[in-house]
Amino acid sequence: MKACSSLRSIPMARKLHAQLISIGLDSSVFLQNNLLHMYSSCSLIDDAYRVFSSIENRNVFSWNTIINGLVDSGQIRKAAILFDEMPERDSVSWSTMMSGYFHNGQPEETIRLFASMIRCCDYYVSNPFCFTCVMKACGGLGLIKLARQLHCLAEKLDLGSNMAVQSSVIDMYMKCNAVVSAEKMFLRMQNPSLFCWNSMIYGYSKLYGVRKAFDTFTQMPERDHVSWVTMISIFSQHGLGVQSLSTFVEMWNKGFRPNSMTCACILSACASINELGWGSHLHARIVRMEQTLDSFLGNGLIDMYVKCGHLSFARMVFKCLREQNVNLEEFTLATVLGVCLGQNYVSTGEQLHGFTIKAGMESFVPVGNALVTMYANCENADKANYAFNYMPTKDIISWTAMITAYSQVGNVGKAREFFNNMPDRNVITWNSMLGAYVQNGFWEEGLKLYKLMRREGVVPDWITYAIVVSSCADLAVLKLGNQIVGHAEKLGFGSNVSVSNSVITMYSKCGRMEEAQKVFDSICEKNLISWNAIMAGYAQNGHGKKVIEIFKDMLNTNCKPDHISYTSVLSGCSHSGLVSEGKHYFSSMTKDFGISPTSEHFVCMVDLLGRAGLLEEAKSLIDGMTIKPNVAIWGALLGACRTHHDSNLAEFAMRNLLELDVGDSGCYVLLANIYSESGKLEAFTDVRKHMRERGIQKNPGCSWIEVDNRVHVFTVDDTNHPQIREIHSMLEEITKKIEGTGLYISPTNSLRSQAYHSEKLAVAFGLISLPAWMPIHVMKNLRVCQDCHLVIKLISLVTSRELIVRDGYRFHHFKNGLCSCGDFW
Repeated sequence: MKACSSLRSIPMARKLHAQLISIGLDSSVFLQNNLLHMYSSCSLIDDAYRVFSSIENRNVFSWNTIINGLVDSGQIRKAAILFDEMPERDSVSWSTMMSGYFHNGQPEETIRLFASMIRCCDYYVSNPFCFTCVMKACGGLGLIKLARQLHCLAEKLDLGSNMAVQSSVIDMYMKCNAVVSAEKMFLRMQNPSLFCWNSMIYGYSKLYGVRKAFDTFTQMPERDHVSWVTMISIFSQHGLGVQSLSTFVEMWNKGFRPNSMTCACILSACASINELGWGSHLHARIVRMEQTLDSFLGNGLIDMYVKCGHLSFARMVFKCLREQNVNLEEFTLATVLGVCLGQNYVSTGEQLHGFTIKAGMESFVPVGNALVTMYANCENADKANYAFNYMPTKDIISWTAMITAYSQVGNVGKAREFFNNMPDRNVITWNSMLGAYVQNGFWEEGLKLYKLMRREGVVPDWITYAIVVSSCADLAVLKLGNQIVGHAEKLGFGSNVSVSNSVITMYSKCGRMEEAQKVFDSICEKNLISWNAIMAGYAQNGHGKKVIEIFKDMLNTNCKPDHISYTSVLSGCSHSGLVSEGKHYFSSMTKDFGISPTSEHFVCMVDLLGRAGLLEEAKSLIDGMTIKPNVAIWGALLGACRTHHDSNLAEFAMRNLLELDVGDSGCYVLLANIYSESGKLEAFTDVRKHMRERGIQKNPGCSWIEVDNRVHVFTVDDTNHPQIREIHSMLEEITKKIEGTGLYISPTNSLRSQAYHSEKLAVAFGLISLPAWMPIHVMKNLRVCQDCHLVIKLISLVTSRELIVRDGYRFHHFKNGLCSCGDFW
């Protein structure tokens, strides 16, 4: 009968029963119990129940066997009636019934029965199986308070060292989203089971991010199929498609063969990075391994081909499916919503939203998250908020999507409100809020959030450092930036290419191109962003020939340039007066790589031609544009007109600017200065009058300098700085020195305020605050004026100090009375 139970042979079971009756052994309780077990194992529960009813002297085994059979067949109510009728019970009776409730979708009853067992008979509570069962139920319901009580009770009953109980405790905490509690348990275990390792990989990915999960994965003494699939899935869910693919290859090389779930994760990773080659390769492997495609793999292939832009391949897969499962379930609908990106798909997304309401799926978490993300990507934060509020259950993805939604429309305050109200956060959430601050120009707030993140014990990942270092770049705070780079290196992120790219940009924006070049050279596998970052740095610092040199090196590595690469090249040519080179690269951009010029490229070319005095050629270029000239293009032409004193063409440029309804004061000020310098005082007065009538005010200039880990900000005629008297005294002293060179005459009384422009005050403060060997770095929000440029250039001569000024347009490196811009800015 035991052999028959293993084989689950119904004909054999009936023959054995008949044999028992024919030889008169059918009244033996021992054999009747085995007969019960055999019928239950063969899913003949009615036969088993008839045998049970015929047993006169039932023992506990008889009752347990029939209850287990009823539970397995889904007759939980009938099993519960028999359980209540039992004259006596053992630990198997309780654990069988609790397990029955749990596996039949009644975890509340599992917990209720466990509580009854504690009240009725304490000596059964020490059964590990009862604990594992109730812990599963607790985890399924997410009852964290009860979870901690169960854990304490298990420890009190000396079950804490039982491997099954330990695994259940970790699993329970994970399902209750109490990863920290699970981690404490895991770190106490001397020899964690493979199940515990796998659980912690997943948990660490939620709590600390991918880095910690992968570190745990690499430390595992052994791995099974679940370990590999979990790690691949984590990479895929965090958008790290390349890492997901490389882990898949390593898994294959270790002898583990993928199942449908693994293949689906890899296909999702291929879709996320548009890796059609890998996806097609995996498709071929699937075809060789599987005779037919199930709907799970078929859907994954269709999703991959659609997201890679190959609808014909997706249709071919669809037609090959034996079962074309076109019923929209929650994950399919979430996938379709994920494709609706940008304003062009708003209408489609709204129609799908209506369908979710009609189908009653709007409350499903994956669908709700997809709706919130869809509206966020379409920059409709209000509708994203509506979808969010409709969700009865929200997870970290839901809250993070709302942070992103408000960040994309520039409402950082609302994004922070959602961040503050989150019941739980992980490193991805912190990164989203950091990104919101940085993308919207709130760099100081971003750095404050980073400090808060560290205080709360959240371990940053490479994305954190890529974002925070870029904040230091935009603020040009070098000392703090170096400290944060030190943090990144300490945690092992110093060699991460994205972090290195941000460090290159930070050094570039602080005028430290030697350090930027060293970081660039240290990157083993440079990507396009690496090349663009170093080229943009040299372009901004006025090293046009160096930009071209690096661009040629990039082409030699077979790295294909994009429109950003050409923006840096053309900008470098513009700042260095390389006219013929600029024309060549502007032409090759389309001819060699099929890149259509954008407004940024036209701005660079107009600026290049205008600086060289080729104003009519610059105007002809604008007239021949296939896109409508924007404010920056006309502004570049206007700036060139001032340099070469062409007031007529300046008026033409300004008329076009006025048609664009420009509210920026810079263009008006530029035109007013052109009139003033040309002696057209009436026209100068008219511009100023027009500005007053339209309520346009000149943007206040401000400069700042970092000294002793503090940023000191100055405005024109500033009197608020505590050392302002010493600053004025130094400025007067240094002005006398540069006047003594015969190369400078101080402004007249009418232009007296020029003497106290913010950049001059900042430089003077640097002279009294920094040692003689240290370069003085000053940042300004507007273009440096001609008087200040000349003064600072001469200060570098009479003091033998290196002065680096970054204005709103470019860097000026002053040394020995010369500027890197060649007085051409």
